[in-house]
Amino acid sequence: MYRFEICANSVASCMAAQDGGADRVELCAGIPEGGTTPSFGMIRKARKSISIGLNVIIRPRGGDFLYTEEEIDEMVYDIKVAKDLGADGLVFGCLRADGSVDTESMKRLMEAAGDTPVTFHRAFDHCSDPFEALETIIDLGCRRILTSGCRPTAIEGADLLAQLVRKAGDRIIIMPGCGIKENNIADIARLSGAREFHFSARESVESGMVFRNPEVAMGSEEDPYGTVRTTARRVSATIAALKS
Repeated sequence: MYRFEICANSVASCMAAQDGGADRVELCAGIPEGGTTPSFGMIRKARKSISIGLNVIIRPRGGDFLYTEEEIDEMVYDIKVAKDLGADGLVFGCLRADGSVDTESMKRLMEAAGDTPVTFHRAFDHCSDPFEALETIIDLGCRRILTSGCRPTAIEGADLLAQLVRKAGDRIIIMPGCGIKENNIADIARLSGAREFHFSARESVESGMVFRNPEVAMGSEEDPYGTVRTTARRVSATIAALKS
């Protein structure tokens, strides 16, 4: 009945997603920026390490989704390489300055994607008219839309998610994402009627460094040495919270 996609920020997170029972991963770098294109090495190693679905985000930078011609060229190159490295799906989205879907840029990227399924990512949550955007994205041939219902989290956007699910019917998959956890996934499913869910299930990982220079911070100010990583425990717990 349900399918689960994990936003994975590393090969280790991909493996944990598979161990926890996920159906696929969305592989991203630059999580603090909302997700950017992962390195080719990360894509290749992830493909060799997991047998579940591997979707790759194609996003050249953080910030807005208003791209220059040069950035679209870069995205086309990244799409071709991601496909060559074994990606099962691609994740991208482009907007115009007025908040509408940039159909010209999207058509170029869709042509590069070919038969590879495409998810229109949370650029959707920055559209000026979500229902107009829905129809445009369907016409472009995308397989699904990842959205928080144009609110900070999916639970807050549940009303719009439900409207989108009804409006989409069987024409495209509406996949809620952002802030989905063990304690709210069942409510989001009940309120929205969605069947696919996107979440990260990450936990903090303590650094193994013994020597540390307190004068130089390379990461978060709160924890410059630590990282966050998807854990199989949280993936399985979140899935179980819905299935139960």
